[in-house]
Amino acid sequence: MTSRSRRRALPYLLLAPALAAELVIHVLPMLAGVGMSLLKLTQFFLRDWTAAPFAGPGNYEIAVDVSGPVGAALLKSFGISLAYSLLVVAGSWALGLLGAVLLDKPFRGRGALRTLFLVPFALPVFTSVITWNFLLQRDTGLVNRVLGTDEFWLIGANSFVSLVVVTIWRSWSFAFLTLTAGLAAVSAQLHEAASVDGAGRWRRFRSVTLPQLAPVNRVLVLVLFLWTFNEFTTPYTLFGKAAPQEASVLSIHVYNASFATWNFGVGSAMSVLLLLFLLAVSLVYLWVTNRRRADVPGV
Repeated sequence: MTSRSRRRALPYLLLAPALAAELVIHVLPMLAGVGMSLLKLTQFFLRDWTAAPFAGPGNYEIAVDVSGPVGAALLKSFGISLAYSLLVVAGSWALGLLGAVLLDKPFRGRGALRTLFLVPFALPVFTSVITWNFLLQRDTGLVNRVLGTDEFWLIGANSFVSLVVVTIWRSWSFAFLTLTAGLAAVSAQLHEAASVDGAGRWRRFRSVTLPQLAPVNRVLVLVLFLWTFNEFTTPYTLFGKAAPQEASVLSIHVYNASFATWNFGVGSAMSVLLLLFLLAVSLVYLWVTNRRRADVPGV
């Protein structure tokens, strides 16, 4: 092999370990899940799941039949997950943007505040969520003591509110970190020029800051939505296996459909449908945002 050929092959050699890891960790399990969704896979075939009878599209028909109990429960869980994701994304983005803007200008103690704001993102998920579990307890929790209430925060309608609040607390610091990096790339000369033209603080924020942050926001919103819609650790740690119906997000519902009823075929079909939905959302979102960007002159 000549030196020129080696130089051409070097990038592929450097990418090979990452591609191999991606294949083993993500692609092969995903293909196995698709295969399982086409089988009548129950606890009787766990030793050799390839011996399970072929179900074809039967598991998918059960999952999408909203007139049946399985499909109706899946549709309800989908609605809960959608509302949960939209609220978390909106809240995390708003708090992250607020924190990034407030700490954009240098002042004494800014570094300490930035470090403090990143604590929720740096903490292990289990540690932070189990702490929230203690705080939200009815009799011994700090939340009821501070608010002077006697509410059940982990059951009933309040469970959905608690899940949204805890997830926003965990996610907003990631939005803050991303938007802080985005603001660092905004030229100060643009703000100075807008100020000379008579633009106030709000006008500069709306006409300069937000447009300059548009590329960052496009990626951030999509990543937050995908993370939140797929979120399993937070609701599972907060509520356990028996999550309240009001907070039974799709990830918990699929888990229970697979491991509580031992119907892994239907559970795998639900997982594949979830994957297809997120893929469709990603493609539509990227198409819409790219089209809007193409319609803006000079972008």
